[in-house]
Amino acid sequence: MTNNPKGLSEYFANDPPSFFDELTNPKPREPQSEPEVNKPKTNMLASTFTGRYQPPEYVETADDAEEPIKVNDEVRNLWPSPAEQGKTGTGAPTHLVMPGLHIANDLGYGRSGQPAKHSPHSLQLWFTRLALLAKLGEYELLQAEAEPFGQLNALDVFYEFYPEMYSGKQGSIASFSFRLLLSEMPIYLGKPHLALDNLSKLHVISSEIKQHYEKSRNGNASEFWQRRSERVLHSIINCALMMKKYSMIDDIMGGMLLTRSSLSKEEQRSLYSAWGRIYLQIGDIFGAEQKFAVARRLREINTAPDLRDLVDKGLIAVANNDFPEAYLIFQKALHLDSGNTMILNNMGVCLLYAGKLKDAINLYERAINLNPQKSLNESLLVNLSTLYELESNNSKVKKLNLLRLINRFKPDLNISVEICLKLQATN
Repeated sequence: MTNNPKGLSEYFANDPPSFFDELTNPKPREPQSEPEVNKPKTNMLASTFTGRYQPPEYVETADDAEEPIKVNDEVRNLWPSPAEQGKTGTGAPTHLVMPGLHIANDLGYGRSGQPAKHSPHSLQLWFTRLALLAKLGEYELLQAEAEPFGQLNALDVFYEFYPEMYSGKQGSIASFSFRLLLSEMPIYLGKPHLALDNLSKLHVISSEIKQHYEKSRNGNASEFWQRRSERVLHSIINCALMMKKYSMIDDIMGGMLLTRSSLSKEEQRSLYSAWGRIYLQIGDIFGAEQKFAVARRLREINTAPDLRDLVDKGLIAVANNDFPEAYLIFQKALHLDSGNTMILNNMGVCLLYAGKLKDAINLYERAINLNPQKSLNESLLVNLSTLYELESNNSKVKKLNLLRLINRFKPDLNISVEICLKLQATN
């Protein structure tokens, strides 16, 4: 549904964006040999790269996260140890060694390859490596290297395990983002039910910590953990979408995310808009219109429609098969954000289904020429490659030109160029 797989910034930030910058991120499948154009569907897994023309995108990526809440390390690292969770086993120690690297603070020069005690630096290096593997789509390697960590419940990932090194310090050495990454990992492997179990446990503990700070009247810490708890709920919604548990999504959106009294009107608008776009993807146009109407009412009085309103309205037009109208609406939205690739991609979809193949190609090519760094994204490349195949039998030359642009401006695509450009490997 979004053209960008999970970015590293989402993990490294203490407080990720408050509304969904993506909903699902399944492992891509191999492209089919023959070009096939499908009419846009209300498909939850619209970000899956099947080698076909991609349907409209429903969620634009948030560029900026919320302002971080400043808390001390005691609040940030609070996490119940296995003993506090009532577990009798201590768990196998996870003294691991980074492949090909050594950590100077722990091992010292010339001692690479030997087991090391955990430290904030060593676990951050491991987390960074695993997050990069997820970003690169190396899911099998990610699973193999993450397996020894489990869900970070072993005693040796807590400061209490090293009294000689961290005298009196308590809490988790591993960051919350590391725990979130490991909990979400089964999503990448096509096992959302396992991810749902992991994330549910993560949410329960996060909520308990939040309640602990509420009782102690520490509002700043409570809000910090409230945001972490909500970020876990966003991932749970991703799992529910993949598992088609729509009633669960309604319960989370209406009964949990939208019940916080401190939500601003803009935050409520974001959530109702995201809720409406979920309804669109499951085929409930009437339900989507109701959620979008609530989002509109939350807008400041006597203000012109903003980007969110226009995109919501354009998606409703797409759902009603009114592609010329949807194109005009997206065009207005583009005037508010000229470089928005989600809007450009949707405009190309509208042109194609309005029978304007050449115009769709020109739109995509112009977008790439104006801003190659931003426009060379996976969804747009898949669509443009498909349009080249529909245009003529000599599409390979144009695809190779795209490949040169990718090599020059964006060599770190999250999906392989063979899939994005639908190039057949030759022996």
